[in-house]
Amino acid sequence: MSKQLNIPKEEGLDHSLALIQEGYQYITSRRTKFKSDLFETRLLGQKVVCIGGQEGAKLFYDNEKFERKGAVPKRIQKSLFGENAIHTLDGEAHEHRKLLFMSLMTEERLELLAELTREEWRLAAAEWAKMEQVVLFDEVQQILCRVACRWAGVPIDAIEVKPLARDFIAMVDAFGAVGPRHQKGRKARKKMEDYFKGLIVEIRHRRMEPIEGTALHKMAWHRDHKEKHLDEHTAAVELLNVLRPIVAITYLVTFGALALFEHNVWKEKLQSGDEESVQLFAQEVRRFYPFAPFLGAKVKNEFEWKGHTFEKGQLVLLDVYGTNHDNRLWEEPYVFNPERFRNWNGGMFDLIPQGGGDEYTGHRCPGEMATIQVMKTSFSFLTNEMIYNVPVGQDLSYSLSRMPTYPESGFIIQGVSIKSQTTV
Repeated sequence: MSKQLNIPKEEGLDHSLALIQEGYQYITSRRTKFKSDLFETRLLGQKVVCIGGQEGAKLFYDNEKFERKGAVPKRIQKSLFGENAIHTLDGEAHEHRKLLFMSLMTEERLELLAELTREEWRLAAAEWAKMEQVVLFDEVQQILCRVACRWAGVPIDAIEVKPLARDFIAMVDAFGAVGPRHQKGRKARKKMEDYFKGLIVEIRHRRMEPIEGTALHKMAWHRDHKEKHLDEHTAAVELLNVLRPIVAITYLVTFGALALFEHNVWKEKLQSGDEESVQLFAQEVRRFYPFAPFLGAKVKNEFEWKGHTFEKGQLVLLDVYGTNHDNRLWEEPYVFNPERFRNWNGGMFDLIPQGGGDEYTGHRCPGEMATIQVMKTSFSFLTNEMIYNVPVGQDLSYSLSRMPTYPESGFIIQGVSIKSQTTV
């Protein structure tokens, strides 16, 4: 092997506290400081290499070089993803289960998702019209919880949606948290896993018959690459990994509402009914606003990149936020400008808010198409079917040290009414 070059190293024993304090900007600021797309640091007592940029993303999603087994910390598995979830699989096991998730993303199923999203927005807005004010972040999570359950075939007649939605958000909110926030997320996941495991048991004992083709039906009866049914716990975990990401779109919808408020010209464009404008706007919301800060993988076998030797078993973090704001990829990256996507070629390693690479064979989020569908439907409703005011005096700022983050006020709206004679 050729002589190894020295890559920038962050001095000090451990930088976990700095990661928590700086959040989304931790990796990005050091890439800028070191003028390098890779540097070495220490987190949670271990040596970690951080990478970013388009080339870094392309490297990160090379399945010959990286694996996910052991890359997701137990604290994240126990709050966000669940144990033995698709996020921890590699090779044939991952490819087989990925096909399970992608089978839900048919054109017909995505159209149904959009239809259910419209229905739930209309029902919610009718109630909001009776209220003095609405905290959009709190309300949208309930809308999307109902959408997720209906789309997945989960019966919600006997479920109180408000606490269920709060539990979903608690799981997501625990990602970058320590202390009470993290414990709340773990508690929520345990409770939900137990509940959905119970549903799987009911189905397998033929005491419940879910609608064929729904996520509930598919998870209950899926056979893995060894032709064995998933155990009941894993089936429940993967069902949650369909439901939770849909509810997590709450963050992006709330940021989209903020963007409509701060960039009124785009509100007018979306009101024109131009489908392309809605698509451009949704993509820029995904790129511009903070969602996933970084992703992790472990080196499968030793290899060299840019003169650095990546050691087998080493943890590597991909700078998701920084890559979405890389000035080599995006002109004026910290300016909100949906027009940048009008002639975009749709690269697999530049826009990576939900991961990069091929969504069918790699570790890119299988729900990306669903995310865009829900966002587009929500933004169309906000601009074409609903009238509301955004009161002054609320705090619309958001902290990049908080992972995940959203506007401090939750985005308050008032004076909600439904437009008459609307078309969608």
